[in-house]
Amino acid sequence: MEKIVIEGGYKLEGQLPISGAKNAALPLMCAGLLTSGGLTLHNLPHLADIKTLASLLTELGGSLSYQDEGWDIGSGQTVTIAVDSITSTTAPYDMVRKMRASILVLGPLLAREGEAIVSLPGGCAIGNRPIDLHLKAFEAIGATIELKDGYVRAAGKLIGGTVHFPIVSVGATENILMAACLADGTTHIENAAKEPEIGDLANCLVAMGAQISGIGTSHLTVTGVPELHAAEYTVMPDRIEAGSYAIAAAMTGGELELLGGNLPAVMTGTLDILKEAGLVFTETDRGLLARLGSPKIKGINAVTQPFPGFPTDMQAQLMAMMTLCDGASVITETIFENRFMHVPELCRMGADITVNGSTATVRGIGRLLGAPVMATDLRASMSLVLAGLTADGITEVNRIYHLDRGYERLVQKLESCGAKISRQKADLI
Repeated sequence: MEKIVIEGGYKLEGQLPISGAKNAALPLMCAGLLTSGGLTLHNLPHLADIKTLASLLTELGGSLSYQDEGWDIGSGQTVTIAVDSITSTTAPYDMVRKMRASILVLGPLLAREGEAIVSLPGGCAIGNRPIDLHLKAFEAIGATIELKDGYVRAAGKLIGGTVHFPIVSVGATENILMAACLADGTTHIENAAKEPEIGDLANCLVAMGAQISGIGTSHLTVTGVPELHAAEYTVMPDRIEAGSYAIAAAMTGGELELLGGNLPAVMTGTLDILKEAGLVFTETDRGLLARLGSPKIKGINAVTQPFPGFPTDMQAQLMAMMTLCDGASVITETIFENRFMHVPELCRMGADITVNGSTATVRGIGRLLGAPVMATDLRASMSLVLAGLTADGITEVNRIYHLDRGYERLVQKLESCGAKISRQKADLI
């Protein structure tokens, strides 16, 4: 096991490539199950979650061939997913438990084979994330669902229908969207999530021959087709990674050019909050220039919301920045009920944070102090790295396997912009 060791106090400056979005890449890979023609994806990030899902797709009958576009920090990889025939409709516990996004094979398996047996998923321990919205959506378009021995057992010929989500769910929207592409008839998805990653998935499905209207809105209409065909598609840049590095620039008093196309459009809620905190963004030919435009970070109130609001995946990183704000900030988490586990670790570094239910009050301090800390989930991990970049002394971040799930080549990227950071063998298990 490894840890990340950071010597704080160094300004970050330069150009920093933004990788393909993990939250877009995973459903796009699952979409490869919908066709026997093959799906080629470009700009796929080098991440542990990508490897985990690749193993699951292979278990189901897929064949994945890689064309690595280089190992420099600005490159992704190209993978062709070929599923001539699905050899198993069971996604086993051993694989699904490692990553919640594995539940997204349920829709494609059900649509193509008429049955699917998928273990209940795992992932970050950030609270209760039930899949009942997924299951009710499948029932609305003709599937029968049974929960038995820790598995979801779905079967039936999908016939289209109307799916209305009582609350917005990104994963459920993605799952039913994929399944509806091969259903008989038309499916109306009401109160669909509008996250850019869903638009990315929908555009890829259209490239594969799907008939989808309303992309980017809360009402998607999918007219089923008999089959989908081969396609090529490029994964969108990771808006959460970009927001995280924008915060790194501000916290260290530096300036980073975040390299990636269309970042302002996909970062709407994040940019609004960060601008309120004093950050300045300038569009460039290659991306977005980020820096702190005020003498100190400004205290703000932030509430996590579905897109186009401020994303829950940026909450921990924002909190790390607010530990240094002028005055106080209030951050309210409305998406997941257990997503403040980074608070005790930030407090170990001197932060002044009080949690009351779903609200955290952060009182700005003059400086953070380096300390050994422990990552509890993916985004919490990044908040500790950000704190370490600006803290006095040495910060050791343990359990960094969380980071490897969602931040491609983090050490190399930060080091290239002036950070004193390294991976070392961990003493802690």
